[in-house]
Amino acid sequence: MDPKSTVPGEATAAIEHRSFARIGFLGNPSDVYFGRTISLTIGNFWASVKLEPSQHLLIKPHPFHDLVQFSSLDHLVGRLENEGYYGGVRLLMAICKVFRNYCKDNAILLHQRNFSLSYDTNIPRQTGLSGSSAIVSAALNCLLDFYNVRHFIKVQVRPNLVLGAEKELGIVAGLQDRVAQVYGGLVHMDFSKEHMDQLGHGIYTPMDITLLPPLHLIYAENPSDSGKVHSMVRQRWLDGDEFIISSMKEVGNLAEEGRTALLNKDHSKLVELMNRNFDIRRRMFGDECLGAMNIEMVEVARRVGAASKFTGSGGAVVVFCPDGPSQVKLLEEECRKLGFKLQPVKIVPSCLNDSDMQTLSKP
Repeated sequence: MDPKSTVPGEATAAIEHRSFARIGFLGNPSDVYFGRTISLTIGNFWASVKLEPSQHLLIKPHPFHDLVQFSSLDHLVGRLENEGYYGGVRLLMAICKVFRNYCKDNAILLHQRNFSLSYDTNIPRQTGLSGSSAIVSAALNCLLDFYNVRHFIKVQVRPNLVLGAEKELGIVAGLQDRVAQVYGGLVHMDFSKEHMDQLGHGIYTPMDITLLPPLHLIYAENPSDSGKVHSMVRQRWLDGDEFIISSMKEVGNLAEEGRTALLNKDHSKLVELMNRNFDIRRRMFGDECLGAMNIEMVEVARRVGAASKFTGSGGAVVVFCPDGPSQVKLLEEECRKLGFKLQPVKIVPSCLNDSDMQTLSKP
C-alpha cells in the first residue's frame, strides 16, 4: 500500500465541530443484531469539540463534567451518585488512539504537530440521545481537518472509528448512533450480516428530512441508566433464542416499512410502526429492565392518542402527535403534571461537506 501523506503547512487556526444528539426513529435496537434502522440528528442538543494547535498534546478536562475539586466529601459522593465516575476526557483520548492506529494501519502518514482538545456538551446524561458518541464524533471531525485526511477516510468507515473508541472504554453499543452523527440528518441504515461481513459496515442511505412529520421529545430530569438495557437480550440472541431472533427481525423490518411510509407521507402508518417498535422491545426486555419511569414516558403520550417509543435504550421518548397542536397541548399538560420535559424536535440536515461526499462515491 502506498503511503498517503497529509498536506504540509503550519495549522494555526482553531478547529471546532459540533455533533448533534440522535433519535432512533424506527428499527432500534436491531442495529446490534444485523437489522435495519432509521435515525435522525436533532438540533435540540449537541456536543462540541475544539482543537487548537499547541506545543504539547493536551486533553483538557471539562470544568463540570470532569470535576476533580469538591467542597466536601458529601459533595464528591453526591456528584458520583448523580453523574457517575466518567467525564469526556477518556472519550477524547480513546478516539485519538483509534484514529492514529487506523491511519497507521492504512498507510496514512500524519504530520507531527501537536494540539489541545477541549469539549462541551448540553446533551442530558442517560437519556438515550447518544451523548458520549457525540463527543467522539465531533472530536473525529476535528482530527480529520487538523491532519487534512478527510479525503482518505471514507464516510462509511468513520462510524466504525467512533464505535471503536467507545469499545476501548468498554461501552457496549451498535453502529446506529455513530452513523446518524457522522452523516447528520435522516438516515436509513441496513446492517445485514452480508454487508457487515463483506464491507465491514452497513449500507447507509440519507433521506430528505422534510419527509418527517413534526416530532416531540419527552425526557426526564433524573433518567435511568441506559447502559444496562441490552445485556440479557444480547446473550439470549447469541444463544439462539428463537423468540429474540424473530423479534429482532420484526423490529428491523419496521425500518423498511417506515421508509415506505415516510416516502408516501403515510402518517397513520408511522403511528402504527412507532407504537409497534416499542411494544416489541417491551416484550423482549421486560418491564423491570426498561424501568417504570421510561415506560411512563411512553404511556403518557399514548394516553393522549400519540405514538411514542424510546429514542435509544431509555431515558427519552420520541413522540408523534398525528392530530396536531391540540394534541400537543394535551401532552404538554400531562407531562407537566408528571415532571417530564417536552420539546419540539429540531431536525438538523446532513453535516457532510463536498470532501465527504467525494469519499462516498469511491469504490
